[in-house]
Amino acid sequence: MYTKYSIEEIKDKLKNCLSEERYIHSIGTMEKAVELAKEFNCNIEKAQIAGLLHDCAKCLSDNELKKDENCFAESEKMSSKTWHAPVGALIAKRDYGIEDEEILSAIRWHTIGKKDMSDMDKIIFIADKIEEKTREREFREKIEKVLKKTHNLDEAMLKSFKITIKSLLKRNLPICFQTVDVYNDLLKKSFNYTDKKYP
Repeated sequence: MYTKYSIEEIKDKLKNCLSEERYIHSIGTMEKAVELAKEFNCNIEKAQIAGLLHDCAKCLSDNELKKDENCFAESEKMSSKTWHAPVGALIAKRDYGIEDEEILSAIRWHTIGKKDMSDMDKIIFIADKIEEKTREREFREKIEKVLKKTHNLDEAMLKSFKITIKSLLKRNLPICFQTVDVYNDLLKKSFNYTDKKYP
C-alpha cells in the first residue's frame, strides 16, 4: 500500500480540484503509465498512482503555487508552467499520504525532467505526453513511433524534448536550462545519435 486511499477515492478527490479536461488527462496518463510499466517491468501500482496524481496541482493559480516556491528548482522559476510539478509532489505527500520516494519523484520531475531519471520517472514523463484522451494525435504519434522502433525510454524522452524545445523556440518562450542539460545528457547516451533520422 502506497496510500491509504483507493484509486477510486483518489479519483473522487481529484474531481473536486481539477477541471474536467485536466481530470480526463490524468486518467489517460494513469492508463498509459500502467501500460508502459507493464512493458518495461516497473511497479504497476506505483505507475498508476503517479500517473493519476502527476497534475494534482495543475489547476492552482500562479499565486497559490508560488506560496511553495522554496521547492522550485532555480530553472523552474523562469516559467510558471512548470510550477505545478514540484507543488504536485508536495500535495501528493500532504493530501494523499504518499510517502514513496519513487512516486513523488515521478510527479516532481514530469515537466522539466532531470539527469539520471529512474525508469518510473521516465514512464510518467512519457505517459503525460502520449496519453490518448487529450493529447493531439500528431504530437503523440511522433514519440510513440520512436518508442515502438527502439523500445527505449531514453529515446522516447529525447524525441519528446526535441519537440518541446522546438515548440518553445517557435513561440519565443523561455527554456529552463535544466531541460537543456537533460536533453544534452540524453543525446550523449544515445547510440550513434548523429546518424539517427527519426521522424
